[in-house]
Amino acid sequence: MKKSDRDIMEILEAYDATGSAHSAAQLAGVDPKTVRRYVTARDAGLTLAGPTRRPRLIDDYLAKIEEWIDRSKGKVRADIVHERLIELGFDGTERTTRRAVAEAKAAWRAGHRRTYRPWITEPSLWMQFDWGAGPKVPGSDGLMRSTLLFCAWLAWSRYRVVIPVWDQTLPTLIACLDATLRRFGGVPTYALTDNPRTVSIDHVAGIAVRHPQIVEAARHYGMTVHTCVPFDPESKGGSEATVKIAKADLVPTEANLLPDYASFADLETACARFCATVNARRHRESARIPTEAVAEERTRLHTLPDAPHTLALGTTRSVGTDQTIRFGSVRYSTPPGLVGAEVWVRVAGTELVIVADLDALPRTPAWAETRKGLSEVARHRLSTPGNPSIDPAHYPDHPQEPGGAPKPPIPRARSAAEARFLDLGPGAHTWLIVASAAGTVRIRAKMTAAVELAAFVGADTVDAALAVAAEAGRFAESDLPAIVAHHVDAPSSGNVVADESHSVQPGTGAWAGFGTTATGGCS
Repeated sequence: MKKSDRDIMEILEAYDATGSAHSAAQLAGVDPKTVRRYVTARDAGLTLAGPTRRPRLIDDYLAKIEEWIDRSKGKVRADIVHERLIELGFDGTERTTRRAVAEAKAAWRAGHRRTYRPWITEPSLWMQFDWGAGPKVPGSDGLMRSTLLFCAWLAWSRYRVVIPVWDQTLPTLIACLDATLRRFGGVPTYALTDNPRTVSIDHVAGIAVRHPQIVEAARHYGMTVHTCVPFDPESKGGSEATVKIAKADLVPTEANLLPDYASFADLETACARFCATVNARRHRESARIPTEAVAEERTRLHTLPDAPHTLALGTTRSVGTDQTIRFGSVRYSTPPGLVGAEVWVRVAGTELVIVADLDALPRTPAWAETRKGLSEVARHRLSTPGNPSIDPAHYPDHPQEPGGAPKPPIPRARSAAEARFLDLGPGAHTWLIVASAAGTVRIRAKMTAAVELAAFVGADTVDAALAVAAEAGRFAESDLPAIVAHHVDAPSSGNVVADESHSVQPGTGAWAGFGTTATGGCS
């Protein structure tokens, strides 16, 4: 039976007072062997409260076991150790070996355990970002496509940003960084991320070699990009935790019972709602509300450039003579004034965004008078090969209506006589268009006659008569004077078109009963 600490203290006190194990045993009420055991342990510097360890058969082989465990970095199996011990002459059981190996491994791990220093945060110092697999949503062609979630956060305020994208290319990364920094309201000093190919293109002697374009983009915003140490939970933990939390609330699984997303726009809405939720609740570690903390952190963030880096705008394309650019084997139209210019195109959800540097254009289009610098000039829904996306508004002077029908021609005077006729008014324009389409002969002579007639009755009267003539399809020599005279004498209540329903030919109604026999008559 193990003695209590008080009993052990009384045994040792009795021995110190008497100097004899028998006398101390009588005073403490224990056996003399117990007194000798505690006195011996005290003199040897051993612990008195814990159990004493008895000699074991495997003690002579412990040094060899520790050597094998250290050589294998704590990976060697106990059954392998037992086989080797048998070869060295050990005749104990495998159970004894397993206990000894377990104790030796625990001691080895205690001496080689990796320690971590907590990540030091400071306002405006660090942001972290990483990628996560998003849900599948219908693409522009209706087929289900995989998405990615760009997840970023400010280390001090714990303010999070989640942006859904289609791919993980470098232009997409720069666009996400630009959008994230604009939500932050400034630029931190460092950006920490993992080692994707868009950030680190190689590792030399354990040193990550940065992608030159990511360095250029970071310099544009005034920050430095750093990569995590491999297998380091302290530097990777923040961004990975953000990705894990975002995926748990945004990717439909059996655990969260979320329904599938009907479109990419629904996923964007869900991400915005998720960010608003997590940024409005108190963070467990910092004990601050991120939306309130980021307001304080913005006062120390660096100033954000007005224009994004050109890589954030996407890939470059040249505008052809037909005012279109080609992206993904599909033609997309651009506004007038951009032929020959270089523009940037990028995919934003289910849309293609076209951006141009208006200051670089040799002649700024009229529609761009209120804009300057890098500006969005067009936006199309993503299409598929063989189905070009053409906006009719980009071709205001095209001789075709948006529905495909030809546009009416616009009369333009090329002589003094033509100018005098067209100056009569819109009725003259309409008459000329309709009369030309009807194949009217001697149009120039009739135009001269209309101008002469206007000198007597007035231009407004003749212009109104020309409109009536065009609507009624009357283009003979005497039609215009007759219409003018009719309008002057008695204003018309309506137009009568000369067709078969209004003919002077006598009708045949009187002959309707010819050759028929009256019912009930005499023979």
